[in-house]
Amino acid sequence: MATTTRTRTTDTALSSAEKAFALLTCEPAPLVFDARPVPGMPNTTMPLDRLRTLLVYERYDSDTTDILWRQLARHAREWGPAWVVGAIGVALPALTHLAAKISSGRPRLADDIDSEVLTGFLSALRTTDLDRPRLWLRMCWTAWRAGAAVIKDQEGEELPLDLSSGSRTPRMPYGHPDLLLGRAAAAGLITAEAAELISATRFGDALIEQLAAEQGTTAPALRMRRRRAERVVAAAVRRGDLSGPFAPNDRGASTTAA
Repeated sequence: MATTTRTRTTDTALSSAEKAFALLTCEPAPLVFDARPVPGMPNTTMPLDRLRTLLVYERYDSDTTDILWRQLARHAREWGPAWVVGAIGVALPALTHLAAKISSGRPRLADDIDSEVLTGFLSALRTTDLDRPRLWLRMCWTAWRAGAAVIKDQEGEELPLDLSSGSRTPRMPYGHPDLLLGRAAAAGLITAEAAELISATRFGDALIEQLAAEQGTTAPALRMRRRRAERVVAAAVRRGDLSGPFAPNDRGASTTAA
């Protein structure tokens, strides 16, 4: 995984969270997670830092991930501040990666983006519906939107500054696909659900058939929904709509793809 260099003069919210997590997981009494109720994971208890390492280096299916994060979120809601710090610490590699992508080319906004990504994830941890599928993906999208809002508020754009900002189609590559999806959703061109569908099935490991079963629809219907949204995004890229400053929902509001 490529790293993104960001300039900071002080500790950020994410680096402070990492320090708190290190204190929480150090000997002689690290906070321990019971992985035994989670199918597909080791049948044992383990310190949270070991759990985080497993999630970074091992691939787990969406059912295992849902059950794991459902348990972590419930601990955070019911068992006090230590588990809030612990759950955030387990998520930090992903949150740091999200923040780095959002702030790429904008070092002066990195601290604010870190703070908003963390705040967004904390809000999701406390309030997201735990019974719906794709829990981890939904919490990450909440964190992403919170971080991307810093760009919209302060610069009126979400793509890196070194990309074309004119009306012409930007030169390839346009950036990470999630950037385009997040920007298209923020602009009202597609719904957040459609963006999540494309991200999960095109760039993640989710299967259309699995998501269709979870949502009570058919795989062909979900493929058609994805195809419509992808056509909207592709057309917006060709027009250059995703490369220049705009206000959310000022384009395509009447043709938002579901």
